[in-house]
Amino acid sequence: MNRSDPSTDYLMCSNCQKVLRKSKEKSRALPSKRGPSAFIPEKELLQANAVTDCTDVLVEEFCTSGRLDNITQVMSLHPQYLETFIRTQFYMLRMDGPLPLHYRHYIAIMASARHQCTYLINMHVDEFLKTGGIAEWLNGLEYIPRRLRNLNEINKLLAHRPWLITKEHIQELVKTGENNWSLAELVHAMVLLAHYHALASFVFGSGINPEQDPGTPNGFSPELISNFCDCDLTNDNNIKNTSLRSNFELDDSLSELENLMERMKRLQEDREDEETSQEEMLTRFEKEKKESFLVIPGVFDDAVSISSVSRYIEDPGFGYKDFARRGEEHLPTFRAQDYSWEDHGFCLVNSLYSDIGHLLDEKFRMVYNLTYNTMATHEDVDTTMLRRALFNYVHCMFGIRYDDYDYGEVNQLLEQSLKVYIKTVTCYPERATKRMYDSYWRQFKHSEKVHVNLLLMEARMQAELLYALRAITRHLT
Repeated sequence: MNRSDPSTDYLMCSNCQKVLRKSKEKSRALPSKRGPSAFIPEKELLQANAVTDCTDVLVEEFCTSGRLDNITQVMSLHPQYLETFIRTQFYMLRMDGPLPLHYRHYIAIMASARHQCTYLINMHVDEFLKTGGIAEWLNGLEYIPRRLRNLNEINKLLAHRPWLITKEHIQELVKTGENNWSLAELVHAMVLLAHYHALASFVFGSGINPEQDPGTPNGFSPELISNFCDCDLTNDNNIKNTSLRSNFELDDSLSELENLMERMKRLQEDREDEETSQEEMLTRFEKEKKESFLVIPGVFDDAVSISSVSRYIEDPGFGYKDFARRGEEHLPTFRAQDYSWEDHGFCLVNSLYSDIGHLLDEKFRMVYNLTYNTMATHEDVDTTMLRRALFNYVHCMFGIRYDDYDYGEVNQLLEQSLKVYIKTVTCYPERATKRMYDSYWRQFKHSEKVHVNLLLMEARMQAELLYALRAITRHLT
């Protein structure tokens, strides 16, 4: 394939061809400038950072890594969370731990490749080489040690269908032999895999721009992932508009925001007036679980081009499949009361990979409890109900149920366009587009939508870890 001829890679509309010809001449004279996010105006990020207390965090990150990447700049809209994120990521990548440093970055590459996230791949290709990684490994999985390649199955399942992970997968990796993993090494690897699967969701959901222009020696060009012109991907011309319509018909007298606040108030009153039985709670969970697979994410042409990342993955066609689909009813619901992060996962991960449990727990709690008591232009608002609905809806899509949660609240609080966005960002992040991002909560601030993305990211990571750690627990007992 002739890489110099863009027409061999994707189709470009005639209008974009004209724009491209003009922009090429301009680009020769002027360096291109774009902000950290394609979804969020750069001036809003600059204004927000100017009035927040994130200066010390950003200075520390710059001194550590030598740069402020675009993820950091977008996350700095929430400096309290950013601090816990940087501390946790620094620990798992750079501090003492079971795995060699170059292994950690290669595992990050493998995880990012499951979602075709060239942004993260490029970042960790550089770090892999800086930490002594063998350049030949970057040619693909056939060039890496068998021991590292054996992670492929766990990587695939964690990224797309973590409920399929069993103790047999763990036993296969830790069995005696020259390519075996210790449990401590395996836990470190699983934490990295889950972290970068979830971070890919944040990258795509927040429209994170590439750090540098394509063409670096070891990097990848951020390619289009289907045979559509770039403008079609940006505007969702290839996605059925019906999937983005809201379930809620807004009254003429109420805005989208006020309608949501009214439903929150009504739900709170209903909570105080009546107590829902466990049988009804279970019925509502099963209903929401089954309805979740009717939520159709952004759909692209089946002819997906992933040539630039395919060297790092096996079975590229393997993807998310709804937990509640017919034919898989035999899969039991994961009851959080039987195996929870707080009572089980935290202790296990901390015992095998010292201190990471405390850091992860702090990060989970931070994003779950983070609030400014505002909703768009309204102040003194308790958003607990909304944050819990977002977190629990992600877990519901992964088959995880909380006995003490009324899943009827999900349908009341999360409109259809938001559900489409959540499912896409969580399960198919490479399909996320600006139109999806713009389609929900239109009166809310960008910082509030970034908070949504942080909640989705951490809920996804915790769901993956729960299934992985439960499998390890079963292996040990």
